[in-house]
Amino acid sequence: MRKNKVTLLIPTMNEIAGLKSIMPRIRPGWYDQLIILDGGSTDGTIEYARQRGYEIHVQKRKGLRMAYIENHPNVRGDVVVTFSPDGNSVPERIPDLVAKMEEGFDMVIVSRYIGGARSFDDTPLTRLGNLFFTTLINSLFHHRYTDSLVIYRAYRKDVIDRLGILTERSEWYEDFIGRFVSWEPQLSVRCAKERLKTAEIPGDEPKRVSDEASAQVFLPSSRIRHFRVGFACLLMILDEALRP
Repeated sequence: MRKNKVTLLIPTMNEIAGLKSIMPRIRPGWYDQLIILDGGSTDGTIEYARQRGYEIHVQKRKGLRMAYIENHPNVRGDVVVTFSPDGNSVPERIPDLVAKMEEGFDMVIVSRYIGGARSFDDTPLTRLGNLFFTTLINSLFHHRYTDSLVIYRAYRKDVIDRLGILTERSEWYEDFIGRFVSWEPQLSVRCAKERLKTAEIPGDEPKRVSDEASAQVFLPSSRIRHFRVGFACLLMILDEALRP
């Protein structure tokens, strides 16, 4: 029996194909609360979730970080698991992730780069970006992450409050670049800065359920988006390094 209540937090934005494929694999006994955090889907995602009785929060402000902040008061679990329903996150790793948290960790990451795990969705560009940012975070904040950016992770709800993650940042560079950094990289940084107890478990990252969505990573517009997000993430990390 689990010591901690678990909230499974699933961000969506037009993920109907992923939900239909992935959600039946998630067992109710793995969590105590499940929240669909939707960014304004128009493909039937919200209707699908409502038909199955899932708790839904439709975000009001742009960006996944703001969606997390808006939704935080709705979280009833002691432990939060953020999970991508597009196929990149393997549902069967949820029990192992929660079990690792039961050992007393503040955050546990499902890493794509340890223990034989692989990302089948990586491109050379995204793999290089993940390696660069993880190495930068480890160097600046004296940690040993192998995968500092991935969404698939668990953390204690009170860690968000203790680390000030809920503070709304309105950084000039995000407005200028037009891309907003989710709070996973910042969570990795602040857990390292505060020397919180973290761990990683291996987990593959399959390709996305939608072939069309997977193909988008090769388009020039997608590469531009990656560079913009990467630049915003770089400035966030450097900003954190300068903060006391």
